Amino acid sequence: MDIAGIGTHIMECARVKRLIEGHADKFMREVYTEAEARYCRDRSHSTEYYAAVWASKEATFRALGFKWKRGIDWRDVEILCASAIEPKAVVTGVTRDRMEARGVGDVLLTFSYCRLFATATAIAVRG
Repeated sequence: MDIAGIGTHIMECARVKRLIEGHADKFMREVYTEAEARYCRDRSHSTEYYAAVWASKEATFRALGFKWKRGIDWRDVEILCASAIEPKAVVTGVTRDRMEARGVGDVLLTFSYCRLFATATAIAVRG
């Protein structure tokens, strides 16, 4: 396995809760895909899941060698959670173009959370 980059991010759950409560529609549309929002909404600890998914997106951007900035769509990185043990980062759009330009073929991902914080680590793998 040839590692191209590693990214990690920690997110305060209370911050995410404030954003959802204060700017729900706009925030949700800009950051989460419909599948991500549905997944998080259906959980008993939905705030923590929203924070973990957002942290996963940030960690993925960092593993790919950049941070999110205007012009890059948060939804270019979709976190699919068919299994809570093995979340998957699916990268599309401009972010996918940048990923391929760096020779990255896949992003391995894990996340965890508690009541206060969510954290994620992503590993970009060449190939």
